[in-house]
Amino acid sequence: QSPFWRLNGLSEEDVNSIMARTVCAKSAFELWGHGRTHSELRTSLLKYPTENMSPFLQKDSTYKINVYTFNKTLEFEDRIKKIDAMEYLSFEGRVNLKNPKHIFCLLEDYGTDPNNIPDEPLYIYFGRWIADGQRELIRSHSVKNRHFIGNTSMDAGLSFIMANHARVKAHDLVYDPFVGTGSLLVACSHFGAYVCGTDIDYNTIHGIGKASRKNQKWRGPDENIRANLRQYGSEKLYVDVLVSDASKPIWRDGMLFDAIITDPPYGIRESTRRTGSQKDSVKPPEDYVGDSHVPVSMAYHLSDIFTDLLNFSAHHLVIGGRLVYWLPIYRPEYCEEMVPLNACLRLVSNCEQTLSSHTSRRLITMEKIKEPEVGVCPSIRIEFIFEIPYSRHLLP
Repeated sequence: QSPFWRLNGLSEEDVNSIMARTVCAKSAFELWGHGRTHSELRTSLLKYPTENMSPFLQKDSTYKINVYTFNKTLEFEDRIKKIDAMEYLSFEGRVNLKNPKHIFCLLEDYGTDPNNIPDEPLYIYFGRWIADGQRELIRSHSVKNRHFIGNTSMDAGLSFIMANHARVKAHDLVYDPFVGTGSLLVACSHFGAYVCGTDIDYNTIHGIGKASRKNQKWRGPDENIRANLRQYGSEKLYVDVLVSDASKPIWRDGMLFDAIITDPPYGIRESTRRTGSQKDSVKPPEDYVGDSHVPVSMAYHLSDIFTDLLNFSAHHLVIGGRLVYWLPIYRPEYCEEMVPLNACLRLVSNCEQTLSSHTSRRLITMEKIKEPEVGVCPSIRIEFIFEIPYSRHLLP
């Protein structure tokens, strides 16, 4: 019920390493004092160990104090009054608003209801600013400004969250078996990983056909995944993308990928397809000499998609490599047993993104802990007996 999160037992190095990656946190502070009123805040601050404060209050230092409020906007004069009221702190340095050596922040929480904003804050915090998060990436990598997009291009913020769940780092090789327009590849390449992917949709992989943008009928000559990475200066990390069926084996045996990150199709905005037919034979005639044969496709059930995905990950991830994917669920019928498991993969986290009162999707993160036994298919099959009545591209 609050945007502020108090953490214990972390070093400043820990905090800086987290804030250098996260798009979920705005800022991190070293908490010096807190309370429900300014009187309680003063009491708390005066109890804070002087030896922890003194290195940042020296005469030769510069500083400034910011006032941040949540769910309320204060006039400039009110902010100044709140800063002046903290004169009981022994700041000996000079004020420098443009380039201070130390930044201190007074944080006031006015609740989460914009229709019922209290006159006084519900809680107050004061501390030293340590670092900002990477929320700027959500704006700079917004799909609204991206060169190549599709109907189901993953939101930039969620893409970076998935890359962080997979612990993507420089020089990793990351694979997306349902690559689409490559939003996840863009996020992973930002962290220095080499990226590749496959998709069954020929038009999407080659950037041809009808455009997804409003007032644009056809895609342009340079609308493709490589162009997206070029837009963000990471084209050198682009390995390639292939037109391929995720249900068919095309890779050599052995561990290949440091991470597999994907958003499988749910059958709403993008159909779930694989190559094949109900007929006995789907091969082209032996005397066929063309090079543009398009294989027949058939339904690819959700249970098969996730079973194949886990089995593929068990065989082709390195030990310690992570699989991160979205699992659509119908909330009234959901239980943890619905999450597909694999003997070679350890479930790390299971996070929910609520889309409506009845539907959501869960971000599943798994880590490879051992190699599969020869000839054994260790996945647990799951059956989806309900229709997922939402688009995979919806966001809260």
